[in-house]
Amino acid sequence: MPYLSPSPPSRLPVWLLLATGLAAAGRAEEINFWPIRVEQVDDRNGARVANQTFGPLMGEKLGADGTAQKIWRPVFLHQARGEAETFHLLYPLFTWQREKDHSYFTFIQLLNSRRTVGPHGGQQRAFDVWPFYFSRDTGDPATSYRALMPFAGTIKHRFGKDELAWTLFPLSLDVAAQGRHTHYTPWPFIRRIDGAGHHGFEFWPLFGSRGRAGDYREQFYLWPLLYKQERNLSAARPDVKSGFLPFYTRDTGPGYLSENYLWPFFGYTDRTEPKRYHETRYLWPLLVQGRGDERHVNRWAPFYSHSVVKGYDKTWLLFPLIRHAEWRDPGIAHERNQFLYFLYWSHEQRSLASPAAAPAYKKHLWPLFSVWDNGAGRRQLQLFSPLEVFFPNNEPLRQLYSPLFAVYRHDRRGPDEVHWSFLWSLLSRTRTATEREFHLGPLFGTRRDPAGERVTFGSGLLVWRRPAGAARWKFSLFDFRRTSDIRGQPAASP
Repeated sequence: MPYLSPSPPSRLPVWLLLATGLAAAGRAEEINFWPIRVEQVDDRNGARVANQTFGPLMGEKLGADGTAQKIWRPVFLHQARGEAETFHLLYPLFTWQREKDHSYFTFIQLLNSRRTVGPHGGQQRAFDVWPFYFSRDTGDPATSYRALMPFAGTIKHRFGKDELAWTLFPLSLDVAAQGRHTHYTPWPFIRRIDGAGHHGFEFWPLFGSRGRAGDYREQFYLWPLLYKQERNLSAARPDVKSGFLPFYTRDTGPGYLSENYLWPFFGYTDRTEPKRYHETRYLWPLLVQGRGDERHVNRWAPFYSHSVVKGYDKTWLLFPLIRHAEWRDPGIAHERNQFLYFLYWSHEQRSLASPAAAPAYKKHLWPLFSVWDNGAGRRQLQLFSPLEVFFPNNEPLRQLYSPLFAVYRHDRRGPDEVHWSFLWSLLSRTRTATEREFHLGPLFGTRRDPAGERVTFGSGLLVWRRPAGAARWKFSLFDFRRTSDIRGQPAASP
């Protein structure tokens, strides 16, 4: 997440709003052969820094950080910087990633391959085909494994477990975690628990019991109807949960008591430590009243609901029609408003250190537009925007799909630097402190900069120039620009 400053020294973290299309780079000139090709050329060295072909369908871009990007929407996206490389094909189906000591491939997270080079040159490999085959080769038998579901195999140090092993699953499954071993024969019905002081036997869902002396004790009958769970047995007051569902449940612990009648509809909670809190529930989750040191709940759903939990202030009106939320991070005040979840969505951030500073915000009116402002003079707007509100942090999806809908884009980088385009640069205009540029596709273009003025018809078929300080215009024919491509090689004129 980039950090964008509305005014020093405060810094507000805000998401980058729009997928990058053909944005105007600093000191760049546009060469417009719409709809075949539109390029941005660096005035300083004539190098091509961005281009788009057939509207938003194909493009290349060289970022300020050295990242080179090639894209063919929505088929593939390739990005490279130094030894790092990422390739997406028919996203989210295929993804390849490569770095100096790491490579990765996935097919919608079902087929995954990973290779890592260790600090001493050794390689570790992993390959999965979900949910049938799992493997890892580290060069050490203690951490390497192969497993084929449902026949046989072992998985080590994965899925939050020390080891998973099975033979003809579900006939036999062994699970090891933190010294406790659970043996299923078959899963999930017959369970035996042992290891590190643990013991137990369960015939799920009829009855079961497990525990460890001085630590915990659990039992159930006709799961989940009858149960009792005791934790911290060595403490003066253990934590105890018991219930006869759906009639009654009771949870107790040090400074804590919660009871439910006709679970989960009626009940109350009393807590005195570590923070005081009392809550009463009627026809949960519709009517809830709670008061405490760090929590306040006043819910009359679906008409009105207001809660404050550890500083997070949230209000619903006519759920799910209107939602309002406020909270604070270190140095930043947040405010979020929503109408029907996503039809209207806005997030505003203000600096607590500089209350008078302009806010940073991001807003969506689905599917019409998205707008983003960092509070420091940078502002972007896109029309239309059907995807941004649903995938705010999915950069590949925004790069591949969002520009396809960008009929109009507006990018203000500061008070004296603005670029906008309509119909993927059929109409485009750029304004900076020293430059003015306008294009109507390849038909007509004007440019004014410190070197002078230029008027073109047919993207260079007819050209009038007036150098800076000159009184007369000069006319020429067939003056097509010749540039260097993104990789630094000469590029033929379109």
